[in-house]
Formats: sequence, structure tokens, C-alpha cells
Amino acid sequence: MPRRLVTLLASGALALLVALGVAAPASAAVTPAQKLSVLSSWTQTSATSYNSWNSARLNKAPWAEYAFDWSTDYCSSSPDNPLGFSFELSCYRHDFGYRNYKAMGQFPANKSRLDNAFYSDLKRVCATYNTVVRPACLSLAWTYYQAVSIFGSPAAVDPADIDRAARMKADAERRAGLRA
Repeated sequence: MPRRLVTLLASGALALLVALGVAAPASAAVTPAQKLSVLSSWTQTSATSYNSWNSARLNKAPWAEYAFDWSTDYCSSSPDNPLGFSFELSCYRHDFGYRNYKAMGQFPANKSRLDNAFYSDLKRVCATYNTVVRPACLSLAWTYYQAVSIFGSPAAVDPADIDRAARMKADAERRAGLRA
């Protein structure tokens, strides 16, 4: 066999082995510091942080080696979408932060920031609604924030607070002629 053909075949075989992961060195495992860095970047108060987390949530495969806990019960036993306001993804990200910082033994140092990020997420949700009903949404956002800030879970939301926001929303809609 000509030397050039042997070299070509050997190169092709090596490329195939590397592509199959046989000859490639094992990649280094994710360190706790790397995991904390990503976790921190995904749990800040900014919309950019939220968007990065949400993008990862929608495409978890690239993050598999980080072994994040993506489980959620959304807003616990409080409504995920109180009065039609979509709070479920904000609750999901909040669960993500709580569960992963607890698993890493870093929860107490991060709880306040996680709660503040939750409130920021809720306010961004409220900003997407008509200005007429936005005050009711913001009232609920504050109530949900207070529940997690004080009790650690939106399950502590008092149904009376939801009723008060419902009246606020209905009155605003009626005054604006949005509802008969």
C-alpha cells in the first residue's frame, strides 16, 4: 500500500475514534466553584439573568454535567397564575435557586438575593399587563415576595390578599370600561 494511503487511512481512523470519544481525553468534571458561578449568574435580579436561566431551562442538555435540580412545584400551594397573572415561571426560577443553593450548602448566604430576584421577575411579569390592571398584579407580586421573604414559600400567601387584589383588578377594569 502506498505510504500516502496508509497515512490517510490512519488519520481517518484517528478522526473517527476522536469523534466517537474513544481516543479523546475525558473532560474535567464540573467543579463546585464552576457550578456556583453558573448558579449565581442565573439567579440575579436582572432580566438578562432571568433570560439566561430560561434559555438553559428550555435546553438543559448542555448543562447536564452540572447536575442542577430542575424540579419545581411552581408557586407551591398558592395559585401559579393568580387572577390570570402568569407567575409560574417566576416561581420556577425561585424554586431552582432555592433547591440548588440548598444542595450546595450555600442557601443562607443567597436567600435574600433569590427572594429579590423573584420579586424582580414578578414585577417584570406585571409590566407586561395593561396599566389598568397592573396595580393589582403588583399588589400580588408584593404579597408573593413577602411570603417567600418571611416564610420561604409562596404557600404562605393569604387568600384574603388575593381577594383584595381581585377586587382591585375588577374595580380598575370597571372604571376603565374593560369589563361590564
